[in-house]
Amino acid sequence: MGTPLRWIEFNLFVLLALALDLGVFHRRPRKIGLREAALWSLAWISLSVLFGIGILFYSGHQRALEFFTGYLIEKALSVDNLFIFLIIFRTFAVAPRLQHRILAWGILGALIMRGAMIAAGAELIEHYSWVMYVFGAFLLYAGIRMFFTHREDIRPEQNFLFRFARQHLRVVPNYLGEQFFVREAGRIFATPLFLVLLIVEIADVTFAVDSIPAVFGITHDPFIVYTSNVFAVLGLRAMYFLLAGVLDRLRYLDQGLAFVLMFIGAKMIAEPWLHIPSQTSLAVVAGMLLLALLASLFVRPRRRS
Repeated sequence: MGTPLRWIEFNLFVLLALALDLGVFHRRPRKIGLREAALWSLAWISLSVLFGIGILFYSGHQRALEFFTGYLIEKALSVDNLFIFLIIFRTFAVAPRLQHRILAWGILGALIMRGAMIAAGAELIEHYSWVMYVFGAFLLYAGIRMFFTHREDIRPEQNFLFRFARQHLRVVPNYLGEQFFVREAGRIFATPLFLVLLIVEIADVTFAVDSIPAVFGITHDPFIVYTSNVFAVLGLRAMYFLLAGVLDRLRYLDQGLAFVLMFIGAKMIAEPWLHIPSQTSLAVVAGMLLLALLASLFVRPRRRS
């Protein structure tokens, strides 16, 4: 369904949405309130649903199911990504009014990098069918790793690329408002805010390595993979400010996402012998995420002795 005209129209819509969001509604750095975050989250989700309905109207039931399943997977994995952003902002003491600017530029970079990764993945799948088995095995591994990894073990400041940039860039010691770079004595220096942006981008690429193959496990249509990714990423910033206060309570989200990744990985490997319909995949993914959410809300954590 991804004709050249559809690709152009969709990317023009994305550029217009970003221009309005970043250049008009959120031009100045400020703390985003809960009410505003809720309204923006609702707006992005509504646009995503309307787009899915458009796919249903123009391309049929199957493509619409693939879009909504891919969008649900990306959205759920994005929530886990938000927890990493929360750790990053706490670790580097980023003021609430500056977090919006970091996320805005981070999302712009994420859209570019994910677009390149999806194009590369589609090209590989088209020419080498065995790549699907590699993706499936990787998702199984990623799911198992996520199941046994504790969020408390994440140390963003120990990332190799971050440490390399910190050692090889001229960096001023303090935050200087919303600036990423400053000029002092005729020389350009990075600010700590730029280093935080760098590690946010690294975190998103890390999650995209898991999430993009997962959506390819649902559909081989690059347009569906791309649009479901874009809609999930566009609403990421508003969702962060909406959920920042409750992310710590979603204790079993990682386990739910781990089972989702393992399910999609197994589905990709078994596809030649066992075809799982799109409506079944959507029901399984939604059911796993719902169980993880209910467990987080109602199962009390064990007390440490």
